Amino acid sequence: MTRPLRIALTKGRLEKDTVGMLEQLGYDCTQVREKGRRLILPIGDGSIECVLAKANDVITYVEHGVCDLGVVGKDTILEMQGKFYELLDLGFGRCKFALAVKKGTDFYSGYGVKTIASKYPNVTRRFFEAKGMDVDIVKIEGSVELAPLLELSDGIVDIVETGTTLKENGLEVYEDVCPISARLIANSVSMKLRQSEIETLVTKIERYFENKEET
Repeated sequence: MTRPLRIALTKGRLEKDTVGMLEQLGYDCTQVREKGRRLILPIGDGSIECVLAKANDVITYVEHGVCDLGVVGKDTILEMQGKFYELLDLGFGRCKFALAVKKGTDFYSGYGVKTIASKYPNVTRRFFEAKGMDVDIVKIEGSVELAPLLELSDGIVDIVETGTTLKENGLEVYEDVCPISARLIANSVSMKLRQSEIETLVTKIERYFENKEET
């Protein structure tokens, strides 16, 4: 018996936004909203089920085919990359990657190699390589804003939504790197074996966004 179409959702805000979207599409997501400690939950009549996971794991599960689809931020896609299809920009979870520095700093002045702190070393490396710049990258797991304050780095590359945290710590956006939003991704084999089911869901989502734009 074929298992349900399985979607991996990034826990937290993207999970809530995705569930909200699926409910607007007419799916009963009661079990997801009342999940307790369960991590695999049925949606609607059970022909679809969702798996709740951390962002990096969403990509891993989709890439290895244990989940057919996934909802994950473009930030995670850019950092991890991998072999899967990116089907749709879902429009929610909007923010951006940005280069931030101490307020009033002229980042590109001088000739020395700059040091950049980031949770996203791959995104950071590609951004500066595109500029033809060599930089030293320090990987930070926690509050990356600390690095320039402690003079560990000349700047940071991080996700910025409102900029409040930067402002409260004497930092400012120096340059935008790229926009970010939630994306629907698919396993490459699932795209062939479960094409009809995936296309049906994708079409419903596309129509949902078209109707939103019209209203």
